[in-house]
Amino acid sequence: MANNILEKLDGLVARFEEISTLITDPAVIADQKRYVRLTKEYKELDDLMHARKEYMGLLANIEEAKSILATEADAEMREMAREEMDNSQTRLPQLEEEIKLMLVPADPQDAKNVILEVRGGTGGDEAAIFAGDLFRMYSKYCESKGWKLEVSSANEGAAGGFKEIICSVTGDNVYGTLKYESGVHRVQRVPATETQGRVHTSAASVAVLPEAEAFDVVINEGEIKWDTFRSGGAGGQNVNKVESGVRLRYNWKNPNTGVTEEILIECTETRDQPKNKERALSRLRTFIYDKEHQKYLDDIASKRKTMVSTGDRSAKIRTYNYPQGRITDHRINYTIYNLAAFMDGDIQDCIDHLIVAENAERLKESEL
Repeated sequence: MANNILEKLDGLVARFEEISTLITDPAVIADQKRYVRLTKEYKELDDLMHARKEYMGLLANIEEAKSILATEADAEMREMAREEMDNSQTRLPQLEEEIKLMLVPADPQDAKNVILEVRGGTGGDEAAIFAGDLFRMYSKYCESKGWKLEVSSANEGAAGGFKEIICSVTGDNVYGTLKYESGVHRVQRVPATETQGRVHTSAASVAVLPEAEAFDVVINEGEIKWDTFRSGGAGGQNVNKVESGVRLRYNWKNPNTGVTEEILIECTETRDQPKNKERALSRLRTFIYDKEHQKYLDDIASKRKTMVSTGDRSAKIRTYNYPQGRITDHRINYTIYNLAAFMDGDIQDCIDHLIVAENAERLKESEL
């Protein structure tokens, strides 16, 4: 096993040296798309090179300790060698597992920011209230991670919560963490609107889309039709006196179907029209990117054995049972009884279990 891992790491040294040179080449720096791709690869390989150095150090420590134990008579030296050997042999399998995961190709989208969409599903008012609860849960979670969450549009439910809320989340490795949340979330509880005290089942759907960067998607900005309008709402200083809301229309030919469709996006979240335009454009990019990549995602899903991060927005992934205070994630049979803390944003443990399950599947597929 050790030799197998070392062989793989040694095979990457030349590529690491090549990229180290390339990212200082002015011609490469001028090609933004290529430069960004190479710096990302450099970072991943740099981490592997550090791991390789530690791995070789551990193997050398073990050999040296064995040599000392075989030849040294001094008791103190032997004790130090034994301790060094124990420490290195304890660390070695841990590091092997870390390296194996680093060697499995990461999802290229993992490092991206996301557009998070939460929609009330079946269940009327109660579904909208639950969508609001989920949105609050994600807001709290993002806050705990130091991520920035910005709402770009929201459609409130009659009895509270949201029929639909769309926001962007920016930070470190956001998509790689939140992608496991895509799917249907089911709630079982006595709704506030229920007079007989009966438990109802309703649902909300969550979609987590990797945010497209400017060079991921080609948009002919000259063909975008822009309208401005006054934001609705409760007045305030200028929110509905100034035309700060923006609406964009864009005709886009779907490369998967060949059909041209009109995309309509509204953005009213700030009082600053240029900012709203920028955010509407960002959502347009993500929308097109998501559509174009759906075929790519379908291909992956059909090849993939794991159900952990299918990205299938119609699959029921989790149940929130209020009478029992229970959360169950159906993909990995994970059940815990701390619903109040979970709804308060304490969802990391569940995500960690999903990541472990996903990584185990990926390791199996890569046969490392």
